[in-house]
Amino acid sequence: MKKRTLIQAIALGLALGTGASAMAQATWKPNKPINLIVPWAAGGSTDQITRIAAAEIEKTLGQKIVVVNQPGASGSIGSKNAWEAPRDGYTWTAGAAQDLGTYQALGMLNAGIKDWHLFLHVANIAVISVNPSTPYQNIGQFLDAMKTKSDIKVATAGVTSGGHNAMEAIVAVTGNKYRHVTYDGGNPAVIATVSGETDATSQLAVEQAEMIRGKRLRPLATVSDKPLEIEGHGVIEPISKTLANFKAPANYFGIFIPKGVPAEVVATVERIWTTQIANNEAIKKYAVNRGAFFGPASGEAAQAAAFPAVQANAWLLHNGGKTKVSPDTVGIAKP
Repeated sequence: MKKRTLIQAIALGLALGTGASAMAQATWKPNKPINLIVPWAAGGSTDQITRIAAAEIEKTLGQKIVVVNQPGASGSIGSKNAWEAPRDGYTWTAGAAQDLGTYQALGMLNAGIKDWHLFLHVANIAVISVNPSTPYQNIGQFLDAMKTKSDIKVATAGVTSGGHNAMEAIVAVTGNKYRHVTYDGGNPAVIATVSGETDATSQLAVEQAEMIRGKRLRPLATVSDKPLEIEGHGVIEPISKTLANFKAPANYFGIFIPKGVPAEVVATVERIWTTQIANNEAIKKYAVNRGAFFGPASGEAAQAAAFPAVQANAWLLHNGGKTKVSPDTVGIAKP
């Protein structure tokens, strides 16, 4: 056998062996229910998509996944509980990857984004919406009002939430001010604006979609450089049409498993993501109906997809004086 042929044969054997090993690892059969911690209140963006994804995973895994809401401290309490749970594969968490990746810089959790296995399903986009009784008919009027008034009340799910990050990104570009009113989740923040308790919300489209369709919220713009279509409403134009060169990385959501769990747990969930979630009709339908982008990913692809938003979020918070340590000291280089 020629040397090149021999090398190729060895390489093929190693590849087959690796594949066989991976398949052997992908044989986890949980013998009890899995706890999936949603670190935000019921009804919000994380809760909505997590319950749909959990139901789809159950079909293949053959075991119940119990979704447990543990809100508080901008999602860090529930995430910390998942991190500190026994590494047996029976405790997962969920949420926005950009939040998970920022907790370390905020001093809320001593773990970074690379300390977790990421299983992403959709990317969410924030929308500036106002109570219909307010005078703001478009995003230009809203931004002009922010220039002259610092008491415009904007409801979000708290520091590091998608809504808060959206407002801080706007402030970073415009220098405008607003009054930040926080709630224990995106759904309560949206309801606060619908009721007139606050003037506006900058939470995610998936949390606002029903109220927008019902004309109980007036959407002004996506906090993005891309438009968004919500089924039953139409297209919401991006804020970049008013703020030139405004950009916002994709805010990916998913299910997270701390590293250190048995390899067969990770291999099994990765197989489910590749074979079941990658083209899942239930999640696709949710994305179209609620105004999210369908984008499943796992492994290194998920880390690469999520990290730009982690960087942007961490440095935005740091520049605003909200972090405990500089992001670059915990592995988050300046974007």
